[in-house]
Amino acid sequence: MNKRISIDPQVCHGQACITGTRIPVHQIVLMLANGDTIDDILKAYPTIERADIFACLEYAGTLAEEQVAPIESVAI
Repeated sequence: MNKRISIDPQVCHGQACITGTRIPVHQIVLMLANGDTIDDILKAYPTIERADIFACLEYAGTLAEEQVAPIESVAI
């Protein structure tokens, strides 16, 4: 999907992580949801870049995208 996000069964039990790290995507998304800023995250994880954080959000957004299927009406 994105070269900044990888899934490897040998790393973090196959969870989506920032490529080249053991930092799971869900950790970054949860930090943002709990009020941490991008700068806070970059200070906590100096090996990642701003683009990695945006890639985490893009990945999470893609997973949350809904597939809407029309429901057929049933005559009662």
